Amino acid sequence: MNKYYRLLDRILIDGKTQTGRKGTSRYLLNESLSLTPADLLDIFEGHNIARRKLRDELRLFMNGERSVEKYREAGISWWDYCGHTLVNSYPTYFEKLPPLIDRINREKRSSKNYVLFLGSTGAETNQAPCLSLVQFQVDGGELVLSAYQRSSDANLGLPADIYHLYLMSRQIDLPLQSVTLNLGNVHIYDNNIARTRDLLAGNENVKFDLNV
Repeated sequence: MNKYYRLLDRILIDGKTQTGRKGTSRYLLNESLSLTPADLLDIFEGHNIARRKLRDELRLFMNGERSVEKYREAGISWWDYCGHTLVNSYPTYFEKLPPLIDRINREKRSSKNYVLFLGSTGAETNQAPCLSLVQFQVDGGELVLSAYQRSSDANLGLPADIYHLYLMSRQIDLPLQSVTLNLGNVHIYDNNIARTRDLLAGNENVKFDLNV
């Protein structure tokens, strides 16, 4: 069982219950998921991830694209609930990523300042980023990528974020040492619990509901 599946299993077994605007969920607080390249390969080979759509989504984010229609044209429908425009959401912050990547590739220093911050408290938004911070560090000539997520839907958001972070690491001209996700609240919604059990039992084609 890969590290991602082990986290799902732990949420099912040890998770507490909470009810919020999006429904009832089972959750854990302050979990950490540290992944080597071998761990990432294990996840990508064993879990059905929409790689092409996620590649296109990250590209649109980094281009600062806010039009929901542009995402639909790329076959991405999970932003439809936001209406016509993504307001103060991922593109607002990810458009700052290309110059940061250029700077890292140019300098390749052991700096603690290669950080992308996402989200502004109190700002009007129709989908605040669940990903709050991404930090790139150079350790012994290798890339260490760390992220903090204030909230993580373990079934849909977490695999997507893992793949996005991996794609970011591929744009740095350094070998990858690790990707670590620090998860403030990682959860499985009640309507996806039975499907999560199916997934862990070997059904890789299970589909999860999006809770918005």
